[in-house]
Amino acid sequence: MTTDTPAPVGSTVVDKRFPPITRTTLALYAGASGDLNPMHIDIDFARKSGFSDVFAHGMLVMAMLGQAVTDVVRPDRLRAFSTRFVAITELGATIRCEGTIAELFEAEGEKRARLALTARNEAGEVKLSGEAIVAI
Repeated sequence: MTTDTPAPVGSTVVDKRFPPITRTTLALYAGASGDLNPMHIDIDFARKSGFSDVFAHGMLVMAMLGQAVTDVVRPDRLRAFSTRFVAITELGATIRCEGTIAELFEAEGEKRARLALTARNEAGEVKLSGEAIVAI
């Protein structure tokens, strides 16, 4: 996205796939984030809680979505980023993050775009939805 020629409303501007989420991914994220909730790293605990296995941290999937956005929009152009957790992301899921231009507008003297964002697994199930406001 450039300031000279913004893409039209409805255009897909974010499209990034991440490799499958592994136990190693969860362990590394838990250590880096300090989120040691056993639901994400202890299969015995997850099973005692009624789940068949551990599942990804919601904030891990949110970080993937944020990275997908900042891969196409410089971080200094990001004005807002919000998400809503929709469903649990299972171990082994391959996450695809997408963003389309939902609106073009002006605010505080600059041109901006509102991006509608989703993070989906390989079956197309939405795991996270959200939006970003970016300066263009």
